[in-house]
Amino acid sequence: MFVRWITGFLDSPSAAAEPFWLAATGTTLSARRDGGTFATLVPGTGDAYLRVQLIGSGPPRAHFDLHVAGVSAAAGTAVGLGAEVVRDQDGLVVLRSPAGVVFCLVTWHGEHAVPGPVRWPGGQSSGVDQLCLDVPVDRFEREAAFWTELTGFVRRPSDLPEFEVLERVAGLPVRFLLQRTGPGVAGVHLDFACDDVDLEVDRQVALGAVVVRRVPGEWTTLQDPAGREYCVTGRPPQ
Repeated sequence: MFVRWITGFLDSPSAAAEPFWLAATGTTLSARRDGGTFATLVPGTGDAYLRVQLIGSGPPRAHFDLHVAGVSAAAGTAVGLGAEVVRDQDGLVVLRSPAGVVFCLVTWHGEHAVPGPVRWPGGQSSGVDQLCLDVPVDRFEREAAFWTELTGFVRRPSDLPEFEVLERVAGLPVRFLLQRTGPGVAGVHLDFACDDVDLEVDRQVALGAVVVRRVPGEWTTLQDPAGREYCVTGRPPQ
């Protein structure tokens, strides 16, 4: 399956955390649609790749859409590799990966211009450029093989044994990081790249985030005002 674009979604029971994400990413909010359920985080330049969704209940979380030229064919490929269809409706197919990661297949509408990072008054630059799939270790190998085969992205080890990377194809706004976790439910979180972790973390804390843990020289895990975890990492933004 050839992935043409990727959109990350912030799924929340209310809109309370949306002002934080707008300020953290330097975006503006589009008009709401589908009865107020969805809105887009509009970047200053380039095509949008982050959206918000109001969910009726449950904890705040994240998921993503893969934009493809043929949704039905891509869904058939995903099912053949071990995914389960959750819902198939109006050109949108919601699936669950072998480990339980929920994602969607949607029609590509020509998105191609990747927004650049934002330069902040403190001098640092940052931008969301990674979706981390948090996968319990006992399901990791099957899950990594599933995403490698489904996307066609190149899988390679990271500098740290708990992580593996699916290399991003040129022209896509984010890449995938696969993380081995302990027992529990598989999920997704967003990662920022930045060129000064301490300055960027201080900026986001001032906006309302809370530090969960620090790995000096590598990344800091935070919670947004809704309690959803994400990371600020020391990878150079591109």
